[in-house]
Amino acid sequence: MLNAWMLFLFQWECLWFLILSLTFFLTLSWFYFWWEVHNDYDEFNWFVYNRTGYWSDWSIPVLVTTAAGFTYIAFLLVLALCHITVGQQMNLHWLHKIGVTATLVATVVAIISIDQLWKEEWNILFISFQATAPFLHVGGVVAITLLAWLVAGQFARAERASFQVVLCIAYLSVVLALYLVPLTISSPCIMLKKDLGSRPAIFGHRGAPMMAPENTLMSFQKAIENKADGVQTDVSLSHDGVPFLMHDNLLRRTTNVDEKFSERASVHSSMFNWTDLEQLNAGEWFTTNDPFWTVHSLSASDSAKAANQSVCRLDDLLSLAKASNISVILNLQDLPVEHPYNNNFINITLETIMNSGILQHMVVWLHDKDRQLVRQISPDFQQASESKREVSALIADGIFSLYLRYSQINVKEVREYTSRNLSTILYTVNEPWLYSVLWCAGVKSVTSDASHILKQVPSPIWLMPPDEYNLMWITSDVISFTLIVGIFILQKYRLGSIRTYNPEQIMLSAAVQRSSKDVNIMKEKLIFAEISDGLGNAEELSLYSENGYDGCSNEAITPLDLQDVRIRMRD
Repeated sequence: MLNAWMLFLFQWECLWFLILSLTFFLTLSWFYFWWEVHNDYDEFNWFVYNRTGYWSDWSIPVLVTTAAGFTYIAFLLVLALCHITVGQQMNLHWLHKIGVTATLVATVVAIISIDQLWKEEWNILFISFQATAPFLHVGGVVAITLLAWLVAGQFARAERASFQVVLCIAYLSVVLALYLVPLTISSPCIMLKKDLGSRPAIFGHRGAPMMAPENTLMSFQKAIENKADGVQTDVSLSHDGVPFLMHDNLLRRTTNVDEKFSERASVHSSMFNWTDLEQLNAGEWFTTNDPFWTVHSLSASDSAKAANQSVCRLDDLLSLAKASNISVILNLQDLPVEHPYNNNFINITLETIMNSGILQHMVVWLHDKDRQLVRQISPDFQQASESKREVSALIADGIFSLYLRYSQINVKEVREYTSRNLSTILYTVNEPWLYSVLWCAGVKSVTSDASHILKQVPSPIWLMPPDEYNLMWITSDVISFTLIVGIFILQKYRLGSIRTYNPEQIMLSAAVQRSSKDVNIMKEKLIFAEISDGLGNAEELSLYSENGYDGCSNEAITPLDLQDVRIRMRD
């Protein structure tokens, strides 16, 4: 009965080790995902805003919480491995068990939530592997090599050959799989330098929204100051027929409409007259909410200027673009059905563009409606589509550019479009690593909230010839395998004569925090178990008793202790 109970406790501890390991790998994966999704933090905040009506930077608290949870679990796992290395139980405190369970549940809930609400974002994992996989592979090889010390120790201590075989097969299977991972790695940056295409053009997404309020004149000026190749903007039409720049359907996020026209704050932005729109402040929200955590980097004059921005008209932007000789990507917003100029929106916009004097080939037109009319009035516009279709269908429609989210297209498709003289404009690219991957893939243009950062990237972050990558892969695998074999030999030599603890010995070794009475009782049970197994002298009781002392309490185990146990047995 006692042996069964001890075995149950041992198996319970093994179960908690498996739970801790699972939690570690889940939190590691979640942490990696949320770190890589940094490119889309603003998109995530806007996503939450659309569902809550409240703007806040939710991304950073999630990142901090994730980092704290991962650090906590990693710390517990390291301690557990240290215990196992010296042949002791994990001894996870009940408070830590609650902490591990809470972290596991929170991570699972977060993963399920992303999968339900923001499923397309998982694609960034596969894109990020194109930038990190070669180095993650080397890191994984180092980790599995270090783990060999622990595995070899367990292998050397094991008495049962069956356990040794299972352990060895399991470990070597993981090692072999990791060694062969590079066969599945495909990165556009593994290429010869001579095959690298030209640097992708950078369009300021709504101007330079990290340095000024989005879609304001100051934002576009900042993009031009930072040498952006062009700007992208969203065009709407006021109730009285004036084209203006606004991304959201409502004015609440980027203006003070709640203060000026509180009773109309929930009305579509296009249902306001221009005389009302020009009264709104379109910059104070930027300095107050600090959406990109960049306001502190602005000078005092720039900060004051940003806080006093107004809603921008389309013709003001076109005049600026013409003077600076930059391209403009125009994305027309859909108007409500009841809008008085709903049927004339395109004509009014085209008239505004033609009157501005900007060269037609500097305008990238995205709107699909009435393309034939647009071609007749402005035949030199660059026609771009937001729908990914067959190359032949795009060419037949006179479209020679695709405007897509960076996750909607893969390397093979980019190169196929390029070979057919179709250019790709991908949005929204803010991180240098992502810009580098797309550069290697052959993308022609990107839009970015961080044009001032991407302009400082002189070349892809890394570029590696295939032969050099193969050499790195094979060398790391060979060195790792050599070290693993050496570690197994060393551990077998060191620990080969030491047999495995039975459950009573494990419980005794874990009793360092128990009272001396409990320790003595457990020693008696251990001695009883050894006697029952036919061991006739106290010198064979355990690894520690061979040296004449007990490893937990440092009390000597003498023949008198054995005699005392035998007397108790007779009683």
